[in-house]
Amino acid sequence: LFVLNISFVFHEENILHSLHPLAPPAAAQLCYENLNGSCVRTPYSPGARLALYDVFGFGAVLAIFGNLLVMISILHFKQLHSPTNFLIASLAGADFLVGVTVMPFSMVRSVESCWYFGRTYCTMHSCFEGSFCYASIYHLCFISLDRYIAVTDPLVYPTRFTASVAGMCIAFSWLLSVIFSSSLLGTGANEAGLEELVSALTCVGGCQIAIFLIAKQQARKIESLSNKTSRSSGSYRDRVSKRERKAAKTLGFAVTAFLISWLPYFIDSVTDAFLGFITPTYMYEILVWVAYYNSAMNPLIYAFFYPWFRKAIKLIVTGKVLRENSSTINVFSE
Repeated sequence: LFVLNISFVFHEENILHSLHPLAPPAAAQLCYENLNGSCVRTPYSPGARLALYDVFGFGAVLAIFGNLLVMISILHFKQLHSPTNFLIASLAGADFLVGVTVMPFSMVRSVESCWYFGRTYCTMHSCFEGSFCYASIYHLCFISLDRYIAVTDPLVYPTRFTASVAGMCIAFSWLLSVIFSSSLLGTGANEAGLEELVSALTCVGGCQIAIFLIAKQQARKIESLSNKTSRSSGSYRDRVSKRERKAAKTLGFAVTAFLISWLPYFIDSVTDAFLGFITPTYMYEILVWVAYYNSAMNPLIYAFFYPWFRKAIKLIVTGKVLRENSSTINVFSE
């Protein structure tokens, strides 16, 4: 199932002005003052710009360094080498890349209302945005499957969801995401049937890419699996089930945060495309950045629920991970 989303610039400028980029109002500011066909620039006041740069910049920094800590923690400490954690590390990689390749450039675009990074990177930026979004969907689906097996049958789980299976899931998530996004943009399939509209809205200093975004119905299957766990005798099984349910609950919060962050944006994209793009610019920017901020939320969730992550952060920040044999440190000890 695919839903149509005409990108940021459709909401950034008044449609009537955008249809006549060569003749903007006399008082209007332009992205490029000396170029014909420049997009109209609608900047915020200096105080509002500074506040927006602070908010958006904080989200980007948190997404970059928070997810970097998740990846280092899981990949460095041998105790954390498990199929589930490998999926979490790969998901953190997608969020990290959103913080590096998407959020800083979108920050400038949102605040300055102009795209200053060239047409080539406009296309790449849109490809990155789609690829990492799709990768998050697939990772969350596999994590949900992993947690379902672990909670419903914890004794069989180690033989079903092994490290090699997790590796295949990770490879599938990344390859399919990148191939799908790049093929849409590379072949022009994303603009099929919208050529006239896209052409009319093309101006210098804009980044308008019509993108198909996949609906995240799979991610709606949030795990409420604790009540499905079959009861059985044996202290070992009970102990394992309790640990797996706790992990499922934590990852369930991550899935819920993902839905809360992205669903408003997707719903608006679907409805607005059919209603003539009537969503105000400021509202669209809010929805976009709420979605972006999801990339910064997972490290906070892990830090709140996982004591091992808090201990790993301390070891990393204090430089103890640089010591010999630091990878064997017991991060589960109090």
